[in-house]
Amino acid sequence: MKLEKLQLILKDEPGFREKQAFEGVFKKLVSDWNEVTNLPKNLQEKLNEQCSLEVDGKVFESKDGKTFKALITLKDSEKIEAVLMRYEDGRNSLCVSSQVGCALGCKFCATGKMGIKRSLSSDEIVDQFLFFARFLKEKFGENEKITNVIFMGMGEPFLNYDNVMKAIEILNDEKAIGLGARNISVSTSGIIEGIKKFSDEERQVNLAISLHAPNDELRSELMPINKKDKLQDVLNAVDEYISKRKRKVMFEYLLIDGVNDSEENAKELATLMKKPLYMVNLINYNPTGNFNPSSKKNVDRFLNVLKKTGVNATLRHSFGGDIKAACGQLANES
Repeated sequence: MKLEKLQLILKDEPGFREKQAFEGVFKKLVSDWNEVTNLPKNLQEKLNEQCSLEVDGKVFESKDGKTFKALITLKDSEKIEAVLMRYEDGRNSLCVSSQVGCALGCKFCATGKMGIKRSLSSDEIVDQFLFFARFLKEKFGENEKITNVIFMGMGEPFLNYDNVMKAIEILNDEKAIGLGARNISVSTSGIIEGIKKFSDEERQVNLAISLHAPNDELRSELMPINKKDKLQDVLNAVDEYISKRKRKVMFEYLLIDGVNDSEENAKELATLMKKPLYMVNLINYNPTGNFNPSSKKNVDRFLNVLKKTGVNATLRHSFGGDIKAACGQLANES
Protein backbone atom coordinates (compact mmCIF):
# COMPACT_ATOMS: atom_id res chain seq x y z
CA MET A 1 0.00 0.00 0.00
CA LYS A 2 1.33 3.43 -0.95
CA LEU A 3 0.73 5.70 2.02
CA GLU A 4 1.63 8.92 0.22
CA LYS A 5 -0.69 7.96 -2.64
CA LEU A 6 -3.47 7.28 -0.13
CA GLN A 7 -3.02 10.67 1.50
CA LEU A 8 -2.96 12.36 -1.90
CA ILE A 9 -6.26 10.70 -2.90
CA LEU A 10 -7.85 11.74 0.40
CA LYS A 11 -6.53 15.32 0.23
CA ASP A 12 -9.78 16.73 -1.13
CA GLU A 13 -12.02 14.51 1.02
CA PRO A 14 -13.40 15.56 4.43
CA GLY A 15 -10.75 15.30 7.17
CA PHE A 16 -12.39 12.32 8.87
CA ARG A 17 -11.93 10.15 5.77
CA GLU A 18 -8.22 9.70 6.49
CA LYS A 19 -9.02 8.48 10.00
CA GLN A 20 -11.56 6.01 8.57
CA ALA A 21 -9.06 4.79 5.98
CA PHE A 22 -6.22 4.43 8.51
CA GLU A 23 -8.47 2.54 10.89
CA GLY A 24 -9.46 0.13 8.13
CA VAL A 25 -5.89 -0.53 6.99
CA PHE A 26 -3.94 -0.52 10.25
CA LYS A 27 -6.47 -1.48 12.92
CA LYS A 28 -9.05 -3.66 11.16
CA LEU A 29 -6.35 -5.00 8.80
CA VAL A 30 -8.56 -5.12 5.73
CA SER A 31 -7.08 -6.35 2.44
CA ASP A 32 -9.74 -4.76 0.19
CA TRP A 33 -11.10 -1.22 0.38
CA ASN A 34 -14.64 -2.59 -0.07
CA GLU A 35 -14.31 -3.90 3.49
CA VAL A 36 -14.04 -0.32 4.79
CA THR A 37 -17.81 0.08 4.68
CA ASN A 38 -17.92 3.61 6.12
CA LEU A 39 -16.19 4.93 2.98
CA PRO A 40 -18.37 5.92 -0.02
CA LYS A 41 -18.58 3.32 -2.77
CA ASN A 42 -16.94 5.56 -5.38
CA LEU A 43 -14.03 6.22 -3.03
CA GLN A 44 -13.65 2.49 -2.32
CA GLU A 45 -13.41 1.83 -6.06
CA LYS A 46 -10.90 4.65 -6.57
CA LEU A 47 -8.71 3.39 -3.74
CA ASN A 48 -8.83 -0.22 -4.98
CA GLU A 49 -7.76 1.00 -8.41
CA GLN A 50 -5.05 3.44 -7.37
CA CYS A 51 -3.95 2.27 -3.91
CA SER A 52 -4.35 -1.50 -3.70
CA LEU A 53 -4.04 -3.19 -0.31
CA GLU A 54 -3.05 -6.53 -1.80
CA VAL A 55 0.27 -8.06 -0.74
CA ASP A 56 1.35 -11.02 -2.90
CA GLY A 57 2.85 -13.50 -0.48
CA LYS A 58 3.14 -17.25 0.05
CA VAL A 59 3.49 -18.62 3.59
CA PHE A 60 5.57 -21.63 4.67
CA GLU A 61 4.96 -23.13 8.12
CA SER A 62 7.50 -25.01 10.25
CA LYS A 63 6.61 -28.47 11.55
CA ASP A 64 6.38 -27.24 15.13
CA GLY A 65 3.98 -24.45 14.14
CA LYS A 66 6.14 -21.77 15.73
CA THR A 67 7.66 -20.21 12.61
CA PHE A 68 6.06 -18.86 9.46
CA LYS A 69 8.07 -17.56 6.53
CA ALA A 70 6.55 -15.46 3.76
CA LEU A 71 8.01 -15.16 0.29
CA ILE A 72 6.60 -11.85 -0.93
CA THR A 73 6.59 -10.85 -4.60
CA LEU A 74 6.83 -7.10 -5.15
CA LYS A 75 5.22 -5.09 -7.96
CA ASP A 76 8.38 -5.33 -10.08
CA SER A 77 8.46 -9.15 -9.54
CA GLU A 78 11.43 -8.99 -7.16
CA LYS A 79 11.12 -11.24 -4.10
CA ILE A 80 11.75 -10.62 -0.43
CA GLU A 81 11.16 -12.54 2.78
CA ALA A 82 9.65 -11.92 6.19
CA VAL A 83 9.62 -14.36 9.11
CA LEU A 84 7.13 -14.57 11.97
CA MET A 85 8.29 -16.31 15.17
CA ARG A 86 5.72 -17.28 17.80
CA TYR A 87 6.98 -17.65 21.37
CA GLU A 88 5.42 -19.59 24.23
CA ASP A 89 5.25 -16.43 26.34
CA GLY A 90 2.78 -14.90 23.86
CA ARG A 91 5.18 -12.78 21.83
CA ASN A 92 4.85 -12.72 18.05
CA SER A 93 8.10 -11.36 16.61
CA LEU A 94 8.35 -10.35 12.98
CA CYS A 95 11.68 -10.19 11.17
CA VAL A 96 11.44 -7.85 8.16
CA SER A 97 13.63 -7.16 5.14
CA SER A 98 14.91 -3.72 4.17
CA GLN A 99 16.42 -4.47 0.76
CA VAL A 100 16.13 -6.89 -2.15
CA GLY A 101 19.38 -8.77 -1.69
CA CYS A 102 22.37 -7.27 0.10
CA ALA A 103 25.62 -5.63 -0.94
CA LEU A 104 27.69 -6.80 2.03
CA GLY A 105 28.32 -10.43 1.01
CA CYS A 106 28.60 -12.00 4.47
CA LYS A 107 29.89 -15.55 3.91
CA PHE A 108 27.33 -17.24 6.18
CA CYS A 109 24.27 -15.44 4.75
CA ALA A 110 22.05 -16.70 1.93
CA THR A 111 21.04 -13.13 1.06
CA GLY A 112 24.68 -12.24 0.51
CA LYS A 113 24.79 -14.65 -2.44
CA MET A 114 22.17 -12.56 -4.26
CA GLY A 115 24.10 -9.32 -4.33
CA ILE A 116 22.12 -6.09 -4.07
CA LYS A 117 19.20 -5.41 -6.41
CA ARG A 118 17.54 -2.42 -4.78
CA SER A 119 16.35 -0.93 -1.51
CA LEU A 120 12.75 -1.27 -0.36
CA SER A 121 10.42 1.69 -0.03
CA SER A 122 8.96 2.39 3.41
CA ASP A 123 5.62 1.10 2.08
CA GLU A 124 7.18 -2.21 1.02
CA ILE A 125 8.63 -2.60 4.51
CA VAL A 126 5.30 -1.81 6.20
CA ASP A 127 3.51 -4.21 3.81
CA GLN A 128 5.47 -7.07 5.39
CA PHE A 129 3.92 -6.13 8.73
CA LEU A 130 0.42 -5.83 7.28
CA PHE A 131 0.74 -9.17 5.50
CA PHE A 132 1.59 -11.05 8.69
CA ALA A 133 -0.78 -9.03 10.89
CA ARG A 134 -3.62 -10.13 8.60
CA PHE A 135 -2.28 -13.68 8.60
CA LEU A 136 -2.19 -13.84 12.40
CA LYS A 137 -5.73 -12.49 12.67
CA GLU A 138 -7.08 -14.95 10.13
CA LYS A 139 -5.25 -18.03 11.44
CA PHE A 140 -5.25 -17.44 15.20
CA GLY A 141 -8.01 -14.91 15.86
CA GLU A 142 -8.59 -11.23 16.64
CA ASN A 143 -6.47 -11.21 19.82
CA GLU A 144 -3.24 -12.31 18.15
CA LYS A 145 -1.02 -9.32 17.36
CA ILE A 146 2.53 -8.76 16.21
CA THR A 147 4.33 -7.66 19.39
CA ASN A 148 7.86 -7.04 18.10
CA VAL A 149 9.48 -6.04 14.80
CA ILE A 150 13.13 -6.74 14.04
CA PHE A 151 14.96 -5.29 11.03
CA MET A 152 17.13 -8.37 10.59
CA GLY A 153 15.88 -9.85 7.33
CA MET A 154 17.28 -9.37 3.84
CA GLY A 155 19.51 -6.33 3.38
CA GLU A 156 21.42 -3.90 5.58
CA PRO A 157 18.96 -1.46 7.22
CA PHE A 158 21.50 1.37 7.56
CA LEU A 159 22.16 1.27 3.80
CA ASN A 160 18.47 2.11 3.35
CA TYR A 161 18.39 4.47 6.31
CA ASP A 162 15.69 6.96 5.33
CA ASN A 163 13.14 4.39 4.22
CA VAL A 164 13.75 2.25 7.31
CA MET A 165 13.21 5.28 9.57
CA LYS A 166 10.05 6.22 7.67
CA ALA A 167 8.74 2.67 8.10
CA ILE A 168 9.52 2.82 11.83
CA GLU A 169 7.61 6.10 12.03
CA ILE A 170 4.53 4.38 10.54
CA LEU A 171 4.93 1.32 12.78
CA ASN A 172 5.20 3.55 15.85
CA ASP A 173 2.53 6.12 14.95
CA GLU A 174 -0.62 5.73 17.07
CA LYS A 175 -2.72 6.84 14.08
CA ALA A 176 -1.28 3.94 12.10
CA ILE A 177 0.03 0.73 13.71
CA GLY A 178 0.93 2.09 17.16
CA LEU A 179 3.68 -0.40 18.00
CA GLY A 180 5.84 0.77 20.89
CA ALA A 181 9.28 2.03 19.87
CA ARG A 182 10.96 -0.25 22.42
CA ASN A 183 9.35 -3.20 20.65
CA ILE A 184 11.22 -2.32 17.43
CA SER A 185 14.87 -3.29 16.84
CA VAL A 186 17.28 -2.44 14.04
CA SER A 187 20.17 -4.81 13.42
CA THR A 188 23.21 -3.56 11.54
CA SER A 189 26.37 -5.34 10.45
CA GLY A 190 28.28 -2.34 11.73
CA ILE A 191 27.73 0.63 9.41
CA ILE A 192 29.41 3.28 11.54
CA GLU A 193 27.81 6.26 9.79
CA GLY A 194 24.39 4.67 10.37
CA ILE A 195 25.08 4.01 14.05
CA LYS A 196 26.05 7.65 14.53
CA LYS A 197 22.89 8.90 12.79
CA PHE A 198 20.78 6.43 14.75
CA SER A 199 22.15 7.79 18.04
CA ASP A 200 20.47 11.13 17.24
CA GLU A 201 17.02 9.64 16.58
CA GLU A 202 14.33 10.61 19.07
CA ARG A 203 12.43 7.31 19.15
CA GLN A 204 13.56 4.73 21.70
CA VAL A 205 14.14 2.03 19.07
CA ASN A 206 16.60 -0.75 19.99
CA LEU A 207 20.00 -1.11 18.34
CA ALA A 208 21.55 -4.51 17.60
CA ILE A 209 24.96 -5.26 16.10
CA SER A 210 25.63 -8.37 14.00
CA LEU A 211 29.04 -9.26 15.41
CA HIS A 212 29.75 -12.97 14.73
CA ALA A 213 33.50 -12.81 15.41
CA PRO A 214 35.69 -11.52 18.26
CA ASN A 215 38.59 -10.16 16.18
CA ASP A 216 39.25 -8.31 12.94
CA GLU A 217 40.91 -11.21 11.12
CA LEU A 218 37.99 -13.62 11.52
CA ARG A 219 35.31 -10.94 11.19
CA SER A 220 36.82 -9.65 7.93
CA GLU A 221 36.84 -13.21 6.61
CA LEU A 222 33.16 -13.72 7.47
CA MET A 223 31.93 -10.16 6.93
CA PRO A 224 33.80 -8.13 4.27
CA ILE A 225 32.33 -4.86 5.65
CA ASN A 226 34.80 -5.26 8.54
CA LYS A 227 37.64 -4.38 6.16
CA LYS A 228 36.12 -0.90 5.97
CA ASP A 229 34.47 -0.49 9.37
CA LYS A 230 36.86 -2.23 11.76
CA LEU A 231 35.61 -3.99 14.87
CA GLN A 232 37.04 -1.51 17.37
CA ASP A 233 35.70 1.42 15.36
CA VAL A 234 32.26 -0.17 15.42
CA LEU A 235 32.51 -0.65 19.20
CA ASN A 236 33.62 2.99 19.60
CA ALA A 237 30.53 4.11 17.66
CA VAL A 238 28.37 1.88 19.89
CA ASP A 239 29.92 3.42 23.01
CA GLU A 240 29.12 6.90 21.66
CA TYR A 241 25.54 5.74 21.06
CA ILE A 242 25.31 4.43 24.64
CA SER A 243 26.74 7.64 26.09
CA LYS A 244 24.05 9.64 24.27
CA ARG A 245 21.09 7.30 24.66
CA LYS A 246 21.81 5.34 27.86
CA ARG A 247 20.30 2.33 26.07
CA LYS A 248 21.35 -1.32 26.13
CA VAL A 249 22.83 -2.64 22.86
CA MET A 250 22.43 -6.22 21.69
CA PHE A 251 25.34 -8.00 20.01
CA GLU A 252 24.25 -10.95 17.86
CA TYR A 253 26.70 -13.81 17.52
CA LEU A 254 25.95 -16.77 15.25
CA LEU A 255 27.68 -19.94 16.48
CA ILE A 256 29.18 -21.73 13.46
CA ASP A 257 30.81 -25.11 13.86
CA GLY A 258 34.60 -24.96 13.76
CA VAL A 259 34.62 -21.33 12.67
CA ASN A 260 33.87 -19.03 15.61
CA ASP A 261 32.75 -21.34 18.43
CA SER A 262 35.98 -22.32 20.17
CA GLU A 263 36.73 -21.70 23.84
CA GLU A 264 39.42 -19.24 22.74
CA ASN A 265 36.84 -17.36 20.62
CA ALA A 266 34.58 -17.19 23.68
CA LYS A 267 37.34 -15.81 25.91
CA GLU A 268 38.29 -13.25 23.26
CA LEU A 269 34.64 -12.18 22.91
CA ALA A 270 34.30 -11.88 26.68
CA THR A 271 37.09 -9.30 26.82
CA LEU A 272 35.19 -7.14 24.30
CA MET A 273 31.71 -7.55 25.76
CA LYS A 274 32.22 -7.04 29.49
CA LYS A 275 30.46 -3.67 29.66
CA PRO A 276 27.30 -2.78 31.62
CA LEU A 277 25.03 -1.98 28.65
CA TYR A 278 26.38 -4.65 26.31
CA MET A 279 24.30 -7.81 25.90
CA VAL A 280 25.34 -10.83 23.81
CA ASN A 281 22.68 -12.85 22.04
CA LEU A 282 24.10 -16.20 20.95
CA ILE A 283 22.27 -17.81 18.04
CA ASN A 284 22.92 -21.31 16.80
CA TYR A 285 23.49 -21.08 13.07
CA ASN A 286 20.63 -21.89 10.70
CA PRO A 287 22.59 -23.64 7.89
CA THR A 288 22.53 -22.15 4.40
CA GLY A 289 24.94 -24.55 2.71
CA ASN A 290 28.40 -23.19 3.45
CA PHE A 291 28.62 -23.85 7.19
CA ASN A 292 27.12 -26.01 9.93
CA PRO A 293 25.67 -25.12 13.34
CA SER A 294 27.76 -25.62 16.45
CA SER A 295 27.29 -28.75 18.54
CA LYS A 296 25.33 -28.49 21.78
CA LYS A 297 28.56 -29.13 23.67
CA ASN A 298 30.30 -26.17 22.02
CA VAL A 299 27.26 -23.93 22.45
CA ASP A 300 27.04 -24.70 26.17
CA ARG A 301 30.78 -24.22 26.63
CA PHE A 302 30.73 -20.89 24.78
CA LEU A 303 27.82 -19.56 26.84
CA ASN A 304 29.39 -20.71 30.11
CA VAL A 305 32.68 -18.92 29.32
CA LEU A 306 30.80 -15.66 28.76
CA LYS A 307 28.70 -15.98 31.90
CA LYS A 308 31.63 -16.96 34.12
CA THR A 309 33.47 -13.80 33.05
CA GLY A 310 30.45 -11.63 33.88
CA VAL A 311 29.18 -10.98 30.36
CA ASN A 312 25.42 -10.46 30.01
CA ALA A 313 24.66 -13.27 27.56
CA THR A 314 21.67 -15.32 26.44
CA LEU A 315 21.14 -18.18 24.00
CA ARG A 316 18.41 -17.72 21.44
CA HIS A 317 16.65 -20.70 19.93
CA SER A 318 16.95 -20.99 16.14
CA PHE A 319 13.57 -20.97 14.43
CA GLY A 320 12.31 -22.58 11.26
CA GLY A 321 15.24 -24.64 10.01
CA ASP A 322 12.85 -26.97 8.18
CA ILE A 323 11.36 -24.07 6.17
CA LYS A 324 14.70 -22.38 5.41
CA ALA A 325 13.94 -19.47 7.71
CA ALA A 326 17.43 -17.99 7.54
CA CYS A 327 17.10 -14.74 5.64
CA GLY A 328 17.42 -15.00 1.87
CA GLN A 329 17.17 -18.77 1.51
CA LEU A 330 13.84 -18.86 -0.33
CA ALA A 331 14.34 -15.68 -2.37
CA ASN A 332 17.81 -16.83 -3.38
CA GLU A 333 16.42 -20.17 -4.62
CA SER A 334 13.58 -18.52 -6.54
